[in-house]
Amino acid sequence: MPTFNVTLKDDFETAVKRVTEALTQNKFGILNEINVDAVLKKKLDVDMPRYRILSACNAPIAHRLISQHVDIGALFPCNVLVREEEDGTTSVSFLDPVKVFGLTNNPDVIEIAEEARTEMMRVRDALAS
Repeated sequence: MPTFNVTLKDDFETAVKRVTEALTQNKFGILNEINVDAVLKKKLDVDMPRYRILSACNAPIAHRLISQHVDIGALFPCNVLVREEEDGTTSVSFLDPVKVFGLTNNPDVIEIAEEARTEMMRVRDALAS
C-alpha cells in the first residue's frame, strides 16, 4: 500500500479527534468524513469495526498543484484512514502524496507532493509522540 502508518493506544473516538486536531495544526482542513462502517451497516447490514476516512486538504499546496496540472484534482484529497483494531488500539494510515501525485510524471508536481508528504509525516509523528 502507498501509505505510512501509526498505531495509537487511544480509543477510536479519541483517535479521530487527535488526528483531526493534528491535521488542523499542520494546515490541513477536513473536506469530508466518511463513516464507512455506518454506511456498510445501513446499506448491507454488515457489522464491522469502526472505520473512518478523513479527506484532508492543505489549500496552499492544493492551489500550487492545480497551477501545475489543471486535472490534478482527480487525485485529491490526501486521505487519512482511522481504523479500530480488535485489541482496542486505533490504526491511522496516511495516503502517501508522492505515490499518488507521482502518477503525473511531472517533476514540478512531484516536488510539491514531497512537501505534502513532509507535512503529513509531521502529523503522523505528532500523533506518535
